[in-house]
Amino acid sequence: MPLPHFLALVAIVIVLGAMTVWAATVAGVPLPMLALVVLAGAGIARLMTRVH
Repeated sequence: MPLPHFLALVAIVIVLGAMTVWAATVAGVPLPMLALVVLAGAGIARLMTRVH
């Protein structure tokens, strides 16, 4: 993957993460609740992709 494409991908992920936090804040979701949901999602994704 060329460097400009990689850097654009990183920038897009950062912007989408910021938009997610902004949308949750506007919707009235407390940030600790959002953090717990994200942590649970990461744990589930980790367990689903685990190779034995």
